[in-house]
Amino acid sequence: MQIFDNLHAFPWRSMTVNNCNTYLIKGIMPVLIDPGHVDLFDSIEEGLAEVGLEVKDIGLVICTHAHPDHVEAARLFMKTPALITIHAEEWRFARSMDDYPRGVFGLTSDIIAPDFLLQEGELIVGDLTLTIVHTPGHSPGSIAVYWPERKALFSGDLVFRDGVGRTDLPGGDDSAMRKSIKKVRDLKTEWLLPGHGGFLSGAGEITSNFDRMEHCWFSLV
Repeated sequence: MQIFDNLHAFPWRSMTVNNCNTYLIKGIMPVLIDPGHVDLFDSIEEGLAEVGLEVKDIGLVICTHAHPDHVEAARLFMKTPALITIHAEEWRFARSMDDYPRGVFGLTSDIIAPDFLLQEGELIVGDLTLTIVHTPGHSPGSIAVYWPERKALFSGDLVFRDGVGRTDLPGGDDSAMRKSIKKVRDLKTEWLLPGHGGFLSGAGEITSNFDRMEHCWFSLV
């Protein structure tokens, strides 16, 4: 679905099978944010076809964090021209999980092969300028991706519509989550595009969403 010019969303709507929302920013070097699970990637390929693209056309795959429902399908881009990236702290975290049985969490570093590692700050991709915001809490190297030109915030599993990301998984941290939420709410955001669930538009609605989350969730941690 098209959100506005050059931004398309491939939302995951199943109530019984977990996967993430995936986003496409079209430009000289098309960017795909959070490709999701490998065995569910058919829906993304169909979405790309609807906007005249194929997997080989993607220039950069950004993973907001290394949980399998966001990152697993990145392996499908390893033999394409696309570059794959994740935050440096999240890559260290993923590698630290290699000693755990896969069945415990499903996260090991072999599910992704990043071409370069992100740090907080400006990221220029062709004709596109993005801001990478380090947002630990859900995981140590989680990021949000902010598109200043369009005031769009891709929040990963930091904050959702009427919800926040879990902190009870390995690497989760309640205090860090609280700080990260406060950090991104100061951005001038007209579009909140989370890793799961519905989108929000309009600065007023987004501010109200942050207010509700801070009132309900911060009082519990």
